[in-house]
Amino acid sequence: MALLLVLFQDIKDRQVYWFLFPIIGLCSGILHYLNSSPQQFLITVFINFIFVSILMTVVFLYSKLKLKTSITNTFGLGDGLLFLALAFSFSKLSFFILFVFGLTFSLLLHLFLKKSKHTTVPLAGYLSFFFAITYVSFWSGMINSLYTF
Repeated sequence: MALLLVLFQDIKDRQVYWFLFPIIGLCSGILHYLNSSPQQFLITVFINFIFVSILMTVVFLYSKLKLKTSITNTFGLGDGLLFLALAFSFSKLSFFILFVFGLTFSLLLHLFLKKSKHTTVPLAGYLSFFFAITYVSFWSGMINSLYTF
């Protein structure tokens, strides 16, 4: 539900309630923890945080050096908070694959639905939608495993 709330709020107002991100991180982290060993969970979350940190550093540097603008003009706080919350969600390889496909899905969805009053991309909303579809696919049996790659 929290993922869908992020979707609707981000599309509608480009603002999302901050407390939804800890809820997403906690719920997805519990699901991940229950499907892995405690050591594997901690190592995986650490590696996922490193991946997200590298990604956010690249976006920051690209914004500063190439676009010559502030990071706040190119990347929303909600986007970063969602990235951090999702770092708790899956094993390393699953997270990398799903994250890349989620970003690709977000780009394609934005290009398809481009007729909006806003000029910004609701990345947190689109990614939330993608991960909600991923969880529903897993729970319905369409995806065999999210935690053992």
